[in-house]
Amino acid sequence: MTRPAARGAASPLARRRRAAYAGRMRLLFLGDVMGRPGRAAVTGQLAALRQEWRLDFVVVNAENASSGAGLTPEHARALLAAGADCLTLGDHAFDQKEMLSFIEGEHRILRPLNFAKAAPGRGARVFTAAGGRKVLVAQVLGQVFMKRPFDDPFSAIEPVLRAHPLGGAVQAAVVDMHGEATSEKMAMGHWCDGRASAVVGTHTHVPTADAMILAGGTAYQTDAGMCGVYDSVIGMDKAEPMRRFVTGMAKDRFTPASGEATLCGLLVETDDRTGRALRVAPVRRGGLLAGAEP
Repeated sequence: MTRPAARGAASPLARRRRAAYAGRMRLLFLGDVMGRPGRAAVTGQLAALRQEWRLDFVVVNAENASSGAGLTPEHARALLAAGADCLTLGDHAFDQKEMLSFIEGEHRILRPLNFAKAAPGRGARVFTAAGGRKVLVAQVLGQVFMKRPFDDPFSAIEPVLRAHPLGGAVQAAVVDMHGEATSEKMAMGHWCDGRASAVVGTHTHVPTADAMILAGGTAYQTDAGMCGVYDSVIGMDKAEPMRRFVTGMAKDRFTPASGEATLCGLLVETDDRTGRALRVAPVRRGGLLAGAEP
């Protein structure tokens, strides 16, 4: 006679699934959250996705979450409450002036390492994920085609990676490379190969089709895309950007487009022992873009 399972005991299927993923970590990186539609896509879906995809750690780039320019404390709290473990920023890190003080007390928000030496907050931090595993998250800004000169991102990330070796100090490491140039982002991927679990590009708001695992075991994508409305000009209502392109003159401020957002990002599965990527898959849900599930 088969004895019934004890109350609260995992089913055989659940135990098999757990065993299959033992020693692995599932990380989700979501690209630039763009305005109210992007925030709604994240806050409305992330909690369910954490369960559905068995996520251990979630990084969200949120530098455009507040009206397309920066991040307010209110919106930061909403994204963290929805299930983000870490929020990264970018060149618009302090467009919302409240962030200058808020980031000092909210350690789950990172600004770029090479933003400015006097900038508040930090550009890298080690977080504790499920099971006590350690995850390093760092962000750097590219220099090519950017509006202001930032410090060299390669020399900025080097000591951080050296101090947090994969499989030693941390079980995984995620680098957000926020920049314009695809060449610079790809160079950063190869620079970090074997020393980071994932290097993911942000800033240009369009998901690239090059999700892959590099030779040294680092997952890479040139741009994760945005969590925003794609019936737009990189998330902004089309009218003003098109006017400026056609006439060379500005009339109004840029405003985020309205409509259904596409949730864009990258899922990476890593080996706890080595920190290297075992699997990488692009994520696209909702809105106009063709869907992609991990």
